Amino acid sequence: MKKYVLFDHDGVLVDTEGWYYKAGERALADVGFTLDKEQYIRDMSQGLATWAQARAAGIDEPTIDRQREVRNEYYQEYLRTEAIEIEGVVEALEELSKYVRMAIVTTARRADFAIIHENRQIRRFMDFVLVREDYELAKPHPEPYLTGLQRLGATKEATLVVEDSSRGLRSAVAAGIDCVIVHNDFTEGQDFSQASHRIETLIELKGVILDRVL
Repeated sequence: MKKYVLFDHDGVLVDTEGWYYKAGERALADVGFTLDKEQYIRDMSQGLATWAQARAAGIDEPTIDRQREVRNEYYQEYLRTEAIEIEGVVEALEELSKYVRMAIVTTARRADFAIIHENRQIRRFMDFVLVREDYELAKPHPEPYLTGLQRLGATKEATLVVEDSSRGLRSAVAAGIDCVIVHNDFTEGQDFSQASHRIETLIELKGVILDRVL
């Protein structure tokens, strides 16, 4: 039985992956560049940002820096106005909290995370949250999840990571932690061959934690 769970955030607890892409697409369209979604998803799986395609096309760094700020504004607009809930998440976390201690390890910026959780019930189930500003090297580097382990005072063997992307899976594997992949339409085509389990919804995680998965 696992005793600790480290959750990714975007695409696992809230449905934000598509809106982050949309914000970047919109920011680049403002300067006449069309962001290719399939390439974006491939880049994302490698830990690359929205701007990889733009750089490859010769867009200069000052323009990218300016549009990054524009992207952030667009993304926060979406976070405030679009429906980003994932059905059943709060109920699943409430059930899981009977069995494990939980925390969030996310690449989300602190400002974006705060907007997302202004009126949501997810944080009350978590011991702590690590956002992008809380560690130096981002996923797929193992540092985020190793930092989470340290904060929990947990062993790798007693811990489970829940992710929706191959980038996050690689981070967990590099940290030596079993990783469950929860289904997300946005990332479903990525390579999850190293995952310990695949689930459709978070409530299925209870079976994994209690070793009831056949």
